Amino acid sequence: MNDSELEQEKIKKNVLSRMKRIEGQVRGIQGMIEGGKECEDILVQVRAVRSALQSANKLILKRYMLRCYSEAVKSGGTEQEAMDKFIKVLTGFLES
Repeated sequence: MNDSELEQEKIKKNVLSRMKRIEGQVRGIQGMIEGGKECEDILVQVRAVRSALQSANKLILKRYMLRCYSEAVKSGGTEQEAMDKFIKVLTGFLES
């Protein structure tokens, strides 16, 4: 494995760990709703989940960019092609 692949694998493990934590937070929110907790408390937890997802999104985009670049280099493509592909994905993400 080269440095880029090692970095990608590290990011992947980090994202998976974050997703499991987020899954637990969402289950906690479901329990709060079922238990009739205060709306303010529920909304605080929802905000925490949203923030955690945004952090995970940043890592996913970073991994994607590293991967795009590596694949472009391996396949003989140009950096510009890799950047164009990344920009397309990024703008699609930002528009949603």
